[in-house]
Amino acid sequence: MTSHSVPGAAARPPLLGGRPLGHGAQPLAPERARHARRRTKWSPSGRFLLRAAAVTAALTAVGAVLGLVRDQILAGYFGAGAETDAFLVAWTVPEFASTLLIEDAMALILVPAFSRALARRAGTLFGDPVRSLVRATLPRIVLAVAAVSALLVVLAPLLVAALAPGLPDPQLAVDCTRLTATCVLSFALAGYCSAALRAHGSFLPPAAIYVAYNVGIIGTTLVLREPLGVRSAAAGVAVGGVLMVLVQAPSLLRELRTRPVPKEEPKATPAGDGRLLVIGMIAPVVVFALTRQSQILIERFLASPLPAGAISHLNYAQKVAQMPMILSLMLCTVSFPVVARALASGDKEAARRRVERDLLLAAVVVLVGASTVIAAAPQIVELLFQRGAFDAGDTAATAAVMRVYALGLLGQTVVGALVRCYFSAARPLWYPAAAMGAGLAATAVTGAVAARFWGASGIAGANAFGITLTAVMLLRGAHRQSVPVDFRRLGEGLLRLATAGAWATGAGWLCSVLIGPPVLSLTVAGLVVVVVFLLFVACAAKAPEIPPLPRSPRRRTLHARPRRAASTAAEASPVGGDVPLDHGNVR
Repeated sequence: MTSHSVPGAAARPPLLGGRPLGHGAQPLAPERARHARRRTKWSPSGRFLLRAAAVTAALTAVGAVLGLVRDQILAGYFGAGAETDAFLVAWTVPEFASTLLIEDAMALILVPAFSRALARRAGTLFGDPVRSLVRATLPRIVLAVAAVSALLVVLAPLLVAALAPGLPDPQLAVDCTRLTATCVLSFALAGYCSAALRAHGSFLPPAAIYVAYNVGIIGTTLVLREPLGVRSAAAGVAVGGVLMVLVQAPSLLRELRTRPVPKEEPKATPAGDGRLLVIGMIAPVVVFALTRQSQILIERFLASPLPAGAISHLNYAQKVAQMPMILSLMLCTVSFPVVARALASGDKEAARRRVERDLLLAAVVVLVGASTVIAAAPQIVELLFQRGAFDAGDTAATAAVMRVYALGLLGQTVVGALVRCYFSAARPLWYPAAAMGAGLAATAVTGAVAARFWGASGIAGANAFGITLTAVMLLRGAHRQSVPVDFRRLGEGLLRLATAGAWATGAGWLCSVLIGPPVLSLTVAGLVVVVVFLLFVACAAKAPEIPPLPRSPRRRTLHARPRRAASTAAEASPVGGDVPLDHGNVR
């Protein structure tokens, strides 16, 4: 909160970076004071977050469309047989690397670290805490991931044998794995840039990385398909990883050069965040990310003994079914730095309000999408993939798997939203990793049994069950962690939204069955799903309150009213007080 918004603030000594003058701090020179004020002028209002979420969602949608084009090219050129299965086993490496180095672990570790460095930057007379953090962390990360990448290239045969022992052409999978292993280094650099830029309030370059990535895969596949076959797609992964770095590096360099640093600086002290990154925070976050992505390993291991094409059907179904979940988490991605800053400043109430609102909004998006996927899965798969080597049998098998996958989308969204509040604080939390481990064990045990009776659909059902169990555990334990969310209120709201989704699914499915042409059937089913969902939410008794993003300061949750004056002041000032990001523009 700003000092002029608090009664009696005039009697307090002036602050420098949150410390009173007279305790060893010196006032900033006029020029540097103006620079500090200019850099701290950032208010994470609903309007700004809405613009940032819109930009991120738009570019993510473009990347998702290009991802569909990529999958269509793979399906058209290579079908859903042994050749594609071999590539998808190699695809496990970029899938793991993306989760670990871009989406989950790297972001969950570095966004809070950069947020704390940015909060200290305005009050530091000499040096730059942000650059100190980069010097303390980036070289170590590059060396570690480069060694891992080289190790994967050497051990590719053992990796393929462990991941999919039943493949008909393991050597092809080995060749593809060695090509995709290079993405470990490029993904680490891309994830580092994304986390740093988002902490600075710059969302445009990070949102464009999957556009660049899929352009690299598509272009390389089209150019090298004739001489290399499906290996061209693996080479495209390597090219796309490099492009992900190139679209972000210039913006990050500009951010790091923004603050002028005096020529003479005192000797820098060891970076606390650098030590924390290596010793404290990294272990629980990495374990959580690895455990979460291990669901893919279990799926492909269980599917490898099934008839050829089972891994491909699982992959195509998952890629399409997860699109609503990806879009629903855009708001959480944008507001993650806001939550981190609120916790850094000790304002748990602001963090709680943001997390609860984001989770309910994300649930609306994902449930509408999941209802549409379940209602019109055959039409979606037919329109997207049924051409070339991908025939009607592949469409039916993929649609059946996709419907089952969609049952776990709400759980995926809850996990993705809540884990950000678990890892926003500057201390390690092992509970998310334990919850994810319990869900993974449930997936493995259930999948081993279900695969014998229902094949790929049984594996997808085990996935949905495991991630839903993890979501319930995270939701149940969140109130005891960094952000004290209201478990009862959120649980009731999500249950009512899920009920609305069930009614909408039934209405959409009925329309898709009665209408023949796939384009018309999908369009009508989608519209009916949206209308029925919104009508149910609007008319149902005790419908959950789902406020719009740019909320008026007068609209508050029931348990926030006792803190009316404090909340008004907090919402009118930047979260974290002296956090320098940008000037309110989405870059």
